[in-house]
Amino acid sequence: MKINVYSFPILAILLLGSLGLNPKTGISNPERLDAGITQCHATTQAFAALGDDLSFIAEHEDPKPFSYQGDGEMITYPVPGGDKANAFMIKASKASNDYLFVIHEWYGLNAYVKNESAKFASRFEGMNVIALDLYDGKVADNSADAGKYMQAVKTERALAIINAAQDFVGEDANIYTVGWCFGGGWSLQTAIEMGDQAKAAVMFYGMPEKDMDRLKTLECDVLAIFAEQDKWISPEVAAEFDKAMAKLDNKLVLKSYDADHGFANPSNPKFNESAAIDAYNNMFEFVSARR
Repeated sequence: MKINVYSFPILAILLLGSLGLNPKTGISNPERLDAGITQCHATTQAFAALGDDLSFIAEHEDPKPFSYQGDGEMITYPVPGGDKANAFMIKASKASNDYLFVIHEWYGLNAYVKNESAKFASRFEGMNVIALDLYDGKVADNSADAGKYMQAVKTERALAIINAAQDFVGEDANIYTVGWCFGGGWSLQTAIEMGDQAKAAVMFYGMPEKDMDRLKTLECDVLAIFAEQDKWISPEVAAEFDKAMAKLDNKLVLKSYDADHGFANPSNPKFNESAAIDAYNNMFEFVSARR
């Protein structure tokens, strides 16, 4: 007779604990992980498909060479059932249970993302900042490669990296998320995965989750920043997300700017300074109010 340990919660907890896995995460619960993959796959793949859109590729000017020399270090952490994950971490000056998970734009975890993470660490006193690497070490310096790397991301692996990061920071952590473009959509997905440990999610022109069953599991407020000239994550996409979130208990703060897609991306040579400054100030206020 086969015994499904997930039908016996105490047995499941004991067994998973003996394996060194956290029963709260999607990694240690195949049923939850499968559901997350199925529901989030359509949304993340819809954005990844833009890697074949020549106009979308042309919209992103290749980043200028840049070397980060500030605080922080590259770390690795275990991912059950797979290779270790990479991340860039800046620890708070004093012990803290507050963590900001930063999700990179489509170029990968490059020096610009590390630099932006350092700015966040400076602005949010007492916040540990961890920039996750959903590309497993690959970093693009041009839009063509960025599109390929974005399309190569497997939903299963990305969710595994995210849930393992939750294990890494521990069950007492208060988790906040932020990301741009590719990372904007994954910022929301990360917040969904974090359950009641999620305290706030910030997404810069990322693809919103459209599956209401998955969206209902979100347990924090969201700041969604959109660009009115964006032809992909368009005002229509923003309006649909606004309508969907209105059906839920969590609050959506939606901000739109007269700018184009990627206007606040750390790697963007066409960085729209005035719009980006206002957007970041909104982010700082939003997150600070939920600490």
